[in-house]
Amino acid sequence: MELTDVKKVVVFDYGFGNVRSAERALARVGAEVEITRDFDKAMNADGLLVPGVGAFAACMTGLREARGDWVVDRRLAGGRPVLGICVGMQILFARGIEHGVETDGLDEWPGTVGPLKADVVPHMGWNTVDAPAGSRLFAGIDPESRFYFVHSYAVQDWDFEQLNAAMTPPAVTWSTYGGPFVAAVENGALSATQFHPEKSGDAGAQLLTNWIGTL
Repeated sequence: MELTDVKKVVVFDYGFGNVRSAERALARVGAEVEITRDFDKAMNADGLLVPGVGAFAACMTGLREARGDWVVDRRLAGGRPVLGICVGMQILFARGIEHGVETDGLDEWPGTVGPLKADVVPHMGWNTVDAPAGSRLFAGIDPESRFYFVHSYAVQDWDFEQLNAAMTPPAVTWSTYGGPFVAAVENGALSATQFHPEKSGDAGAQLLTNWIGTL
């Protein structure tokens, strides 16, 4: 996808995420990128990327201290695009459970992030995904492409009956490791990936290009 104009993207810097990798990957596909937690810049950018590495609870604490919860909520209320990556995706759900401790997430989507049901964790390495027909994020990407994952937790059981009846059901991409889990979600202005597109080679670059093309 050829970008007709340069889009400004803020990588939200709240202390939990590979912000430099995300910055480089976005710049390579043509975005103007800034790493910051500045409220006004985060609010006014064409796109906001929320990274995340580490524990769910720690990421939520860091995000709230940086007012990132408010930024995400206000942007989405105004239809301004947000992309969450890895734990930056997980915290968009209602709650996370790690080591038996439950932590409230941003509750943009109902659902619980819990331990992967696999013999070996973390799930680290390359894996395929099953994207739905009409996906914008995965447009033009070979269905056999592999993406890079590093995680021990995920949303594995997502009952769409939990969604408010007024909400349009999101487009959900699945992968499998010890059972199915949510690998990506597209829901209006809000998108997210459990894998790291910035570490996923050409397929990841195309996904970021696709996202920027929607801004």
